[in-house]
Amino acid sequence: MGVLPHGGVLINRVCGTEEGSEWLKRAEEYPSVRISKRSLSDVECISTGVFSPLTGFMGEEDYRSVLDRMRLADGTVWSIPVTLPVKEEEASEIREGKPVALKGPDGLIYAVMEAEELYRVDRWREAEAVFQTGDPDHPGVARLYQASPLYAGGPVRLLRHPDHGPFSEHWFEPEQTREIFLSRGWKKVVGFQTRNPVHRAHEYIQKSALETVDGLFLNPLVGETKKEDIPAEVRLESYRTILHHYYPKERVFLGVYPAAMRYAGPREAILHALVRKNYGCTHFIVGRDHAGVGDYYGTYDAQNIFSQFEEDELGITPLFFEHSFYCKCCGGMASYKTCPHPGDDHVILSGTKVRRMLKQGIQPPPEFSRPEVVKVLIRGVKES
Repeated sequence: MGVLPHGGVLINRVCGTEEGSEWLKRAEEYPSVRISKRSLSDVECISTGVFSPLTGFMGEEDYRSVLDRMRLADGTVWSIPVTLPVKEEEASEIREGKPVALKGPDGLIYAVMEAEELYRVDRWREAEAVFQTGDPDHPGVARLYQASPLYAGGPVRLLRHPDHGPFSEHWFEPEQTREIFLSRGWKKVVGFQTRNPVHRAHEYIQKSALETVDGLFLNPLVGETKKEDIPAEVRLESYRTILHHYYPKERVFLGVYPAAMRYAGPREAILHALVRKNYGCTHFIVGRDHAGVGDYYGTYDAQNIFSQFEEDELGITPLFFEHSFYCKCCGGMASYKTCPHPGDDHVILSGTKVRRMLKQGIQPPPEFSRPEVVKVLIRGVKES
């Protein structure tokens, strides 16, 4: 059976083809609101069980409980509010207790929500709780401030899937990944979250973890990210490339994570662990500054936050790794735990510097990134 999903039951709010068609006909008559690409990805994550045990967008009681204590109102661990902002001019379309059609940015109806409540929030308070800052330069805070302070809560039902485009080949719902892990005989599976190309440091910690488990689930985020990040399509090609050349095929599985990036540091690390538990992972890699941005979080804050919860209530084992790098003296990959040599001997590049090099067609050194991956990235960054 493998690891239980968070909350004990894998949520499924997806309508079958026939049922979905019937709902779509009815939904044409419902009041409607247009939701963002980000909210649409949340609808899909809720409906397919990625965000189990959530069955819809949070109501006020769950929302406030998550802000104050990183738990749903019933005590289940949950660290990030999953909410649906509604524009003031559209709020009149929503009647509490009545269904409302959710239209994507393209105007198509994708889901129906049973609108249980409308409530107003203090966005500054949410920013301080979730992101630990009210600074509008923080991308997550900026997005929060730009959204409406009026939230709609209630269960959702997915009537049609969004077009997954170039990610379709690697798009799997938790029910599918669980079956795949089972069919491969994997009892211990380690999940890895990334919104960046896999470089040598990532490869090092993934393979270190792989020494102790049966399989690695490389689960890159392909939802909305900040514009400075390397486009998801380019990253996906880089993942395929490095897996083909440097990983044992029978020990690794690549599947995309459709959610938007929150950049919430420690709190998002908890969410990322719970999500991978829903996909069927027993372990989850937490590196330095996980889900961080700028210098808003301490280097190991995202690891320390796990000590606030009991292991059995998380239901997944976090694996903590030090910052790793190539050491010229050691002649290989190492970390501060294993390498005695000074920083001058370490090959470490910032993400900003790497992106600048790629745009200029300059190859980062092979000690930092595999040359096959660099070729993909230079070509992709130039074209994007």
